[in-house]
Amino acid sequence: MRRLNPGLLLWTLALLLPLATLLSLATGTVTMTWSTLWQALADLFDDGDLSNQAAMIIFNIRLPRSLLALCVGAILATSGAVMQGLFRNPLADPSLIGVSSGASAGASLVIVFAANGMAFGSTLGLTVLGLGAFAGGFAATVLVYRLATTSSGTSVATMLLAGIAIGALAGALNSLLSYFSDNDMLRQISLWQMGSLSTANWPKALLIGAVTVPLMILFPRDSRVLNAFLLGESEARYLGIDVQRVKRRLILLTAFGVGMSVAIAGLVAFVGLVVPHLVRLLIGPDHRWLIPGAALGGAILLLVADNLARTLTSPAELPTGILTALLGAPFFVALLVQQRQRF
Repeated sequence: MRRLNPGLLLWTLALLLPLATLLSLATGTVTMTWSTLWQALADLFDDGDLSNQAAMIIFNIRLPRSLLALCVGAILATSGAVMQGLFRNPLADPSLIGVSSGASAGASLVIVFAANGMAFGSTLGLTVLGLGAFAGGFAATVLVYRLATTSSGTSVATMLLAGIAIGALAGALNSLLSYFSDNDMLRQISLWQMGSLSTANWPKALLIGAVTVPLMILFPRDSRVLNAFLLGESEARYLGIDVQRVKRRLILLTAFGVGMSVAIAGLVAFVGLVVPHLVRLLIGPDHRWLIPGAALGGAILLLVADNLARTLTSPAELPTGILTALLGAPFFVALLVQQRQRF
C-alpha cells in the first residue's frame, strides 16, 4: 500500500471528525434536517434555550452520547497504538494486558452478587457496575505487570503470556458466574459485554472527557520513546531512555484509560486493533503522527458505528460493540489479504 503524507491524513481526519459529529447529532429516532440542527445548535450556544424539541433532544440525549463516543473511540485507538509500539507488534491491542477481561469479570461479579447494583446510585458518573468493571480491569493489569516484572526489569514476552493467562482466568470466572446467574443477570452480562453507549449522559461524558484530555497530552509526549522502542529495548537504553519507567507509565496510563472506557461503554471490540493498524499502513510507524491519527480515526469510527447502531433497527437499538466488530473485522481481513498478496 502506498503511504500517504502524514499531515494530509491528519488534516483529512480532522475535517471528517466534525462532519461525523454533526451527522450523529442530526440522525436518530427523530431525524432532523440540517437547518433544524443548525437552528437548535444556535439556540443552545447563544442563550442555552431548550424550549424547542430539537434543542432539548440534542442537549440532553445526542450531544453527551456523541461526546462519549468521540472520547471512548480516541482512548481505545491511541491505547492500541501505544500497546502496538510497546509490544513491537502491529497486531497487539489493549486486551493483551488483561484490562478488558478483568473489567468483564469485575462487571459480572457486580451483576451477580449485587443484582441491583446499577440502581445503587453513581459516583462521578459511574454506576456501581462501572466501578466494578474499572476495578476489575485495573486489578488485572496490575497483576499482569507484577507477574512480568523481576529485579532485572519487565519482560514484554512474559507480559504477553501473563496477559493471556489472566485473560483465560477471567474468562473462566465469567463463564462460572454466567452459569450460576438467573435469566435477568445473564441478559445483563451479555448486553454489557456487547458494548453500548445507550446509557450516555452528561456526568459520564464529562468524566470520560476529563480522562481523555490528559491522555491525549501524555501519550504523544512518548512518541519519540516509542519510536526508539521499535529498534529494540537494548537500543532504547543506549539512547538514554529509562525503559522500565516508560513501560510502567504507559501500561498504567493505558489501563486507566481503557478501564474507564470499558467501565462506561462496556466491551467495544476492534477499535484498539484496527484503527492504529490502518493508520500505520497509511502513514508509517512514526508515533509522532500515528498517535494523533489513531485518536482521530478511533473517534470517527465509534461515532459512525454508534450512529448506525441507533438508526439501523430504529426505534430499537443495536449494541455498539457489535457494529464496531461488523465494520472492523471484514475491513481488517481485507487489509491482511492485501498485505499477503504483496509478498
